[in-house]
Amino acid sequence: MEFQLTSEQRLIQESAKRMVDRDLRPVLNAHPKDKPLPKEKMRAILQILARQGLTSARIPEAGGGSGMSAMTMGLMIEQIPPVIGLALLAQEGTAARIYLESSPEQRERVLPDLIAVRKITCTGTTEPDGGSDSRIIRTRAKEDGDDLIINGRKMWITNAAICELVNVTASIGTNEQGLSRIVRVLVDREQSEFEGREIPVLGLQQGHLGEINFDNCRVPKANLVGTEGDAPRVLTLTWLTNRPIFGLFAVHMAQIALDAALKYASERSQFGRTIGKFQLVQELLADIATAVTTSRLLCYYALSCIDNGERANHVSAMAKRYAIASCQRAISQAMEVHGAIGISRELGLEQLYRDIRMLPIPDATNQILTLIEGRELTGAAAFRN
Repeated sequence: MEFQLTSEQRLIQESAKRMVDRDLRPVLNAHPKDKPLPKEKMRAILQILARQGLTSARIPEAGGGSGMSAMTMGLMIEQIPPVIGLALLAQEGTAARIYLESSPEQRERVLPDLIAVRKITCTGTTEPDGGSDSRIIRTRAKEDGDDLIINGRKMWITNAAICELVNVTASIGTNEQGLSRIVRVLVDREQSEFEGREIPVLGLQQGHLGEINFDNCRVPKANLVGTEGDAPRVLTLTWLTNRPIFGLFAVHMAQIALDAALKYASERSQFGRTIGKFQLVQELLADIATAVTTSRLLCYYALSCIDNGERANHVSAMAKRYAIASCQRAISQAMEVHGAIGISRELGLEQLYRDIRMLPIPDATNQILTLIEGRELTGAAAFRN
């Protein structure tokens, strides 16, 4: 069992960090922190990540992708500001989902533009009445000659307001059990008109979380991807890697908070000495460092399980749930180390506190993740009849 990164893995991390400092942070810093980035700025950032192979990480080289291991993907994305990482996962994850069980013609027609980010993309699954249960899909795709007519609304979709192609999960009716017959449809703005808009949110405000409305949206049947009923399985395959990566987004934030707290504790003086010499401050610092280390290791372990072909449902859910909860608490503790300035906007920890609060929602809430863990432990599903 190896707990240390190899020299090659460390080089991958360092290279990604240099790229972020050189190419990404200046763009983020040049724009308001409480407003979504301009669309073309986000496209330019994603195109930088495309040159690193990150927009096609899970697509094999034979399919035109970079074919990264889950661990390599995680090591690189951990270095990326989470607001950018979310947009990247929407882009890369959608490309990966389209690659899975699509026809060679569809791959050749669609994927090059997504990998090169000539088109910004996203996946539309969640709806106003359907979040955790992906079987309850209200969006309808009705046949009309050589086309499908789509009507429905998708909510809480990353890249919604700036996307040019959406991988839509829709229903073509119900089966004998009354459940939706689910299909995947590619809706390309060049062919089919739809509306996307931003949703104002608590954190990660430079990103583009929003909703998409389809009103008699006409889509060629050639854009029907995969087979009926494959959407839940395809979503799950990508969620397994996404979840520990979400945990690493939390680790990224908590590491910034830890570094700030250590620096402040060595500089700030009270009662005639630096506060880092007081036992209760040292306890806070120790707890923060423990949260960062354990969360990082658990996420790495989950990614390694995926690479080893193991059933990773349990550990993937565990990694996201544990890392986000632990790192959220760690950021709060770092604010305590800073005292009054810890709650100021000037310092930036309050932004981390708002940003990390966004992470439990995508790709399964903490409660759903808990039930996934319980199912894997007991063999009994709490949310399936």
